[in-house]
Amino acid sequence: MNQISELDLQNLRHLIGGFSTTHCKMQAYAQQATDPGVKQFFQKSAQSAMQSKQQLMQFLQ
Repeated sequence: MNQISELDLQNLRHLIGGFSTTHCKMQAYAQQATDPGVKQFFQKSAQSAMQSKQQLMQFLQ
């Protein structure tokens, strides 16, 4: 893999942190939801945020 610039590294760090925060919030919302449709929406959103975070983490390997 090619070297990434310091700016790219900072941007990745920012994006990864954002997806991590989103994942945690969506999980918390899903746990509090009583409507099954709303609960499922938040669960899928949490899963999507985690997948995005994992994809971005691959750039750091």
